[in-house]
Amino acid sequence: MKNYLEILRTVELFKGIEESDLRSLLSCLGTKKIHFKKGETVFFSGENADRFGIVLAGQIQIVQDDYYGNRSILSQISVGNLFGESFACANVKALPVSVIAATESELLLIDYGKLAIPCAKACAFHSKLIQNMLRIVSMKNIALTQKIEFTSKRTTREKLLAYLSAEANKAKSNHFSIPFNRQELADYLSVERSAMSAELSKLRNDKVILFQKNHFTLL
Repeated sequence: MKNYLEILRTVELFKGIEESDLRSLLSCLGTKKIHFKKGETVFFSGENADRFGIVLAGQIQIVQDDYYGNRSILSQISVGNLFGESFACANVKALPVSVIAATESELLLIDYGKLAIPCAKACAFHSKLIQNMLRIVSMKNIALTQKIEFTSKRTTREKLLAYLSAEANKAKSNHFSIPFNRQELADYLSVERSAMSAELSKLRNDKVILFQKNHFTLL
C-alpha cells in the first residue's frame, strides 16, 4: 500500500484528511488491495452492494448487459477515482451492473459499513469522510445526467457531436483524447459500431472533425 499513498492523497474521498491519519484510516476502513487482469470481473451483476472501490492503477468500466447480451458502458473509471459507491450508499441488495477491469488494474476495496458507521475509536476523520462521499455521489449524478443528454439525442451524428463537444470542453481545447476505443464508444453512446464508424467518416469528410484512433480535433 505504501507505493500508492501518493495516489490516495489525491482521492476526493480523503480530501481534508492529514497524511499522518491516512494509514490508520485505511486500517480502520478494512481496506483490501486486489489485482485484476484485463477483462476480469470485479463485481458481478446481482452481487450484494456492500463494498466500493478506488482505482490505484489501470482502468475499470461500469457495464450493463441486457437479456440478449447487448452491452452498454455506463462509465469508465480511471486512477484515483471511486466506483460502486452510489450503490453501496443506497444499500442496494443486488447490483444492477457489473464492474470489469478494462486494463490490468490494482484496486482498493472498502467495506461501506465501516465508512458509514464510526468505529469504536470514534476516529475524528469519519465525519469528514461522509461529507466527502456526499460530494462525490452528487458529482457522479451530474455526470450521469450528462450521459443521458448524449444518448437521448435522436441520431448517431448528434450523439457523437454532443459527446465530442463535451470532451473538448473538459479538455479546454479542440484537440483531445477520449478514454474509449471504437467498440467502447459505441457501447457508451448506445449505438451500432458500424453506423457510428460510418458517421465518423462522414464528419471527417464534411470537415467537422479530424481523428486518429482515440485522438480527436474539432474543426
